[in-house]
Amino acid sequence: MRIRQSGVVFSALYLVFGLGWALLTGPPGPVGLYVGWIAVVAVAGAFIPGIANQVSLARAYLAAPALAYSMAPGNLGLLAVVLAIGGLTDLVDGTIARRFDRPSTLGGGLDPVVDGVLLGAVAVGLVVSGVIPVWLAAVIVVRYLLPAVVALALISMQRQPELRHTVSGQISTALIIVLVGGICLFRFFNQDASNVVAGAEVVIPIATLATFVHLGWAARRRPGPVAAAEGG
Repeated sequence: MRIRQSGVVFSALYLVFGLGWALLTGPPGPVGLYVGWIAVVAVAGAFIPGIANQVSLARAYLAAPALAYSMAPGNLGLLAVVLAIGGLTDLVDGTIARRFDRPSTLGGGLDPVVDGVLLGAVAVGLVVSGVIPVWLAAVIVVRYLLPAVVALALISMQRQPELRHTVSGQISTALIIVLVGGICLFRFFNQDASNVVAGAEVVIPIATLATFVHLGWAARRRPGPVAAAEGG
């Protein structure tokens, strides 16, 4: 690993915007935690090559405002905006990788990690604010944590996992973003969000299970040292 010029440039930009947000807007919650997180991601980002990967990394930075706004019911409209920006970067990074960079193993591994960081922060914050039940937040966290743990286990056994996008993984991430964002918008506009929450309680677990089944099926199709372990 070495410091990359593109990584330093993007890290500097993200750091300026992130610290500006944390220090000037007075977000709810522990501002020191947000500043520390943004600084840690910026340092790590300096070592990550490629414009597409830096666009993906934006979702890791967005975890700070996502956590802040999800813990405060009065800021759920802003949380919906954060999720919309995160979803946009999820759509754009693959296009950039295909057009300007080359899709890589690093990109395939980074994408679900930053998705998990962003949506995990949202899930934790929404539990704190009482917007979603604990079990649903746990499903969202496990959706991203389990594939990462499996990939690390395969690497520890000297088996190289194949890190790539899967259709089921992309669909489940999109559904989580849309449903959680919808809950936030309904609550922000003082509308009854019970139907959206009920839909999320059905759709998100099914989409998560489908992702795990797809990953397991893909792994079984690849005997030997290579196995699929990506679900973002």
